[in-house]
Amino acid sequence: MIIFVRHGETDLNRRQVLQGRSDAPLNETGREQAEQARDFLRAQGITFDRVYSSPLCRAVETARIIAGETVTPVEDARLLEMDYGPYEGSSLTPPAPELLRFFGDFVHNPAPDGMESLDAVTARLAEFLNGLRVRADENVLISTHAIAMKGALEYLTPASGGAYWSRYLKNCALYVCQWTQAGFTVPRELEYGA
Repeated sequence: MIIFVRHGETDLNRRQVLQGRSDAPLNETGREQAEQARDFLRAQGITFDRVYSSPLCRAVETARIIAGETVTPVEDARLLEMDYGPYEGSSLTPPAPELLRFFGDFVHNPAPDGMESLDAVTARLAEFLNGLRVRADENVLISTHAIAMKGALEYLTPASGGAYWSRYLKNCALYVCQWTQAGFTVPRELEYGA
């Protein structure tokens, strides 16, 4: 099985700053969220044979907490968050008008100039996933970011019509799918915690 996780909270998340490629570490709340996700997965009997992570420290730390010390995360730049370009570090309280328009309707409003397009995000996640082969007896953890994770979910669910783009993914949100000879199954959310 394949488990996707969004990283735990950072101070930039808490301050509602667009952090994209900024390499902000988890804060204490983020570590607790990753521990809660780990404890939930372990209670289900899920441990990991392989772990992949965005190279950003918040995703790597989340992966390490969830997977434990026995599996070292393989860092892959295709799992990076969306490149926000000139909007990196922008406050989301309130966001710039062009960001508000984009975030208000991802499907019908293109990313503002200088930002990575949603099609590009989806394409790089698709490239990563298409190279991933998972045996039936193997569990794989993929630690990434909100928009990158949405790109993966969109790719894996072609009939979604863009529904994942506007879905809120909390810190340490978990989704699961399987890889079979016929391809990937439709991901489903694993709900846990408060």
